[in-house]
Amino acid sequence: MKKQLLNVTRFLVGVLFIFSGLVKANDPLGLSYKMQEFFDVWHMPAFNHYTLGLAVVMIIFEIIAGVAVLLGWRMQLFGWLLLILILFFSFLTGYAVLSGKIRECGCFGDCIPLQAMGSFIKDLILLALILFLFIYRNEIKPLFSKNASLLILAFSLILSFSVQWYALQYLPFVDCLPYKTGANIPEKMKPPVGAVPDSTVIHFVYEKNGKQVEYSADQLPADFDDSYKFIKRYDKLIRKGNAEPAIKDFSLGTLSGNDSTLQILDRPGFKLLLFSRNFPETNPEWNKSFSVLDALSKAKNIPVYFITANRGEADAFLAANNLTAEIPVFTCDATAIKTAARADPTLYLLKKGTILNKWSYAALESALPELNALSTQNPEPVRQP
Repeated sequence: MKKQLLNVTRFLVGVLFIFSGLVKANDPLGLSYKMQEFFDVWHMPAFNHYTLGLAVVMIIFEIIAGVAVLLGWRMQLFGWLLLILILFFSFLTGYAVLSGKIRECGCFGDCIPLQAMGSFIKDLILLALILFLFIYRNEIKPLFSKNASLLILAFSLILSFSVQWYALQYLPFVDCLPYKTGANIPEKMKPPVGAVPDSTVIHFVYEKNGKQVEYSADQLPADFDDSYKFIKRYDKLIRKGNAEPAIKDFSLGTLSGNDSTLQILDRPGFKLLLFSRNFPETNPEWNKSFSVLDALSKAKNIPVYFITANRGEADAFLAANNLTAEIPVFTCDATAIKTAARADPTLYLLKKGTILNKWSYAALESALPELNALSTQNPEPVRQP
């Protein structure tokens, strides 16, 4: 009976770790950004430079650990490693629940979003299962020979690294973000149909006899008079709603500070948007492919826009390539660009406000056939913001 329970537990833990690792391997930058969120909350921004490397290593280890548990390979070692890992995860999710500063912990990436409490409960269940495996780790025998186990583990290592490399170079295999192909950006910027807004009550803070007292609008005391000195008023949250739009903080600003988001997105016809947080080089490797795309877009009368969080570097790139008068630059929140462009930069093809396709900097040549197949639009002057 105990042996059967060990096998079932080992299967559950192993499969869950492999599944969790593969889901995160689909978008390692998402885990990196989640780590940065924790470091920012802990006032440790210096570690933000290392989060991508940490994310890649953690994902690889998660997959390898899951495979090792299924194989029953070196459970003396992996029993300890799994216990340490799940204790660390439980601390993170527990902190998120108790502090209330982090809503989602990124346990299954953006494809399966879990609220902090759900992640914490999941980790507590996993902790119980891993403790069971840890206690009886000496009774778990390997399924295959040492060489066969090492071969499977080596394949798992190569697979986990390759999936992450591809996702970082060419965008995630499965796009679970709100900017996925087929999405209409203006619609995603609206609250979902049937959403319930936050429920709030106006509260007033007064000072009476040297002490601060607080009342809602319908609970003012019977002796309320000029002896109550007004301090402030605020909206107190009573019930959290679900009226958050899928796309937040997406705003295209001009040099003068005007919001041109709807003006750009509602423009009829096709358009190309190049998203990049910054342009550290004026002649990057992808510039040759972009030059061909830019020339083709001119022939098709398809406008091109740069969306960036660093206007100065974008202007320097355009000036170095004699494109300043041709391509308008709009600024956007860096967090919104991180979500929209998992590879930096990422090119979007839109028809009005709907995303038809997108390509990472490493796959810009793949956009040429699709762009070439588009019909030529009526010319429309492009105005520099």
